Amino acid sequence: MFSPRFSGDNQRAPSYRIDWERPRKQRWAMCVFVINEGEKVRSQLRAMQTYGSAVDLIIADGGSTDDSLDASLMQEVDAKALLVKTGPGKLSAQMRMAMDYCMGEGYDGVIVIDGNGKDGLEAIPSFVEALAAGWDHVQGSRFIAGGHHENTPLSRYLAVRLLHAPLISLAAGLRYTDTTNGFRAYSRQLLLDPVIDIFRPCFDRYQLHYHLAIEAARRGFRVKEVPVSRVYPTSGKTPTKIKGLGGLVEVFRQLLDVCRGRYRKASVR
Repeated sequence: MFSPRFSGDNQRAPSYRIDWERPRKQRWAMCVFVINEGEKVRSQLRAMQTYGSAVDLIIADGGSTDDSLDASLMQEVDAKALLVKTGPGKLSAQMRMAMDYCMGEGYDGVIVIDGNGKDGLEAIPSFVEALAAGWDHVQGSRFIAGGHHENTPLSRYLAVRLLHAPLISLAAGLRYTDTTNGFRAYSRQLLLDPVIDIFRPCFDRYQLHYHLAIEAARRGFRVKEVPVSRVYPTSGKTPTKIKGLGGLVEVFRQLLDVCRGRYRKASVR
């Protein structure tokens, strides 16, 4: 039986344990962010085996309690690692955990995706090609040529197109079209940039995605969008970890904080 290894004690990331690990094989890492996704993430991980010759699969679990992830599944899908966050924080803390591990393993770039089964995996080669060509921040977009979306809730569509993307674009000085889409890729150079400085405890909720999008452009890193697809279920609850009106208000507050430069280091204000 695999014995968990504990990490994240270097203050770059919240505390976490490594419940599964094998040696690195590829140049690029593919990080899947998950918490209590049940059969959706199990199906997604199995489908991602198709791309195992291009990326190492790393699962960044925010602390699931549904027993959806185990050693037998990790072996079946040939995962590189299963990381389980044991410290505080939400998505940004999961990201810091994953990036801490990936940078320590020496990956040249990291592709990130949600584990709720909404994203079209056929876009993975596009992210690999962009990283290999020297792009630093690669944003997946449903709203550019070649992109696709289905059953997107109207409120979410309007929020992205009329509010979220324009605010981040204004702060970045670069036009983005799909800034809530979590299907992205980052170069090692971007993630280790000392001015952008992603390894700070202040990134504990949903700020880090926004911070990277804005500061990558402001700092002169190579930024582009690639077309992706996102399909929401036709019935049932919309998959989201943001709960209720209070959760939406809190996310909007974090968005404004990042756009105003709250997390920008003094040297680049």
